[in-house]
Amino acid sequence: MLDPELLERITARRAELDEREELLAKELAEVRVERDELAVAERVFERVSEQLADERASAAPTPGQVGGRAVMLIPHRTSDVEETTLPPDYQRILAAVRQAAGPVMARQVGDAPLTPPAPPTSCAPCSS
Repeated sequence: MLDPELLERITARRAELDEREELLAKELAEVRVERDELAVAERVFERVSEQLADERASAAPTPGQVGGRAVMLIPHRTSDVEETTLPPDYQRILAAVRQAAGPVMARQVGDAPLTPPAPPTSCAPCSS
């Protein structure tokens, strides 16, 4: 004969496990949804990263040919470039602009003496 108290305990434990199974199934479904969302986000991130890399590559200056040599026709401008890394002609242009009392015309820059440029200082027209 079955003990009624034991049968009651088994039934109660079974109900607890059924409830826990339901909660775990719900949690598992939520985890799967979040995992799927993260997979989508990862794919979007990879696509955007590739597009940005392609845009940066296409925006980078391409070398030109002068005297059979590959040269940068216009140096690539970034905020961390020191003036001393610019080609001498560009340094001469900056020096001519600095020495001028006001706005500078291209002819004035072309007529400027071919002296070494002054040490780099802050140049309001050049820093824009």
